[in-house]
Amino acid sequence: MAVALRCVRHVPSLLCRSSLALARALPPAGCPAPLLGVCRQRPQMMLLTRQLATKKAKGKGQAPAKVNISAALVEDIINLEETSEDMQAVIEALKEDFSRNLSVRTSPGALDHIIVMTKDGKFPLNQLGQISQKSPQLLIVNMASFPESTAAAAKAIRESGMNLNPEVDGTIIQVPVPKVTREHRENLAKLAKQSTNKSKEALRKVRSKSVNQVKKFKSKVSEDTIWLLEKQIQQMADSAAAEMDKLLAAKTKELLG
Repeated sequence: MAVALRCVRHVPSLLCRSSLALARALPPAGCPAPLLGVCRQRPQMMLLTRQLATKKAKGKGQAPAKVNISAALVEDIINLEETSEDMQAVIEALKEDFSRNLSVRTSPGALDHIIVMTKDGKFPLNQLGQISQKSPQLLIVNMASFPESTAAAAKAIRESGMNLNPEVDGTIIQVPVPKVTREHRENLAKLAKQSTNKSKEALRKVRSKSVNQVKKFKSKVSEDTIWLLEKQIQQMADSAAAEMDKLLAAKTKELLG
């Protein structure tokens, strides 16, 4: 009889635990059909992620746990792959800027993509003039094909931020290559820093656009889903910014020698 009474005492507790587990496994009422998969997985996934983030944040010097949501589960809310591609495009643009415009040695190729403002619009210098290297200390831009744009081309070269001082002789633009001084190296390093800051601003715009897209679904999905998506987008942006910092560090080391 005593054994039987002890077993009966545990029945309400067991029933309560079973009901709670069942409630956690069920999707919330009114969950849209396209997001049913997210809703069914949400309780366990969200609770675990927040617990991990809280535990790690408590430790000194430890970063919060990383969020990694399957893109397929949230494709009706946002295209995370597209967000990642947009952020990567910003990084690639910074790499290209470093390669084209921030070099200790000036070569004919460095002038190719200088943008020239003409009365007909904007054009890369290499589409308006023929660029060649007469000597290690002198570049030549022949503007015979578009003589009316000679002055505009010279101005674009002068304002390119490459420390160049072109001289115009008819339709020929002579571009003396400056000696590589310490001051010139330091100026290039400053330009690299400015370019990185501009790229980070572009990155922030990509992040804000994606977060705003997620917030449009606040009335349709759970708060935890919105929280996790915003967290993942922020982590993607942080990762891209960290890559930019590495690129800047490498370029600065190259420029300063």
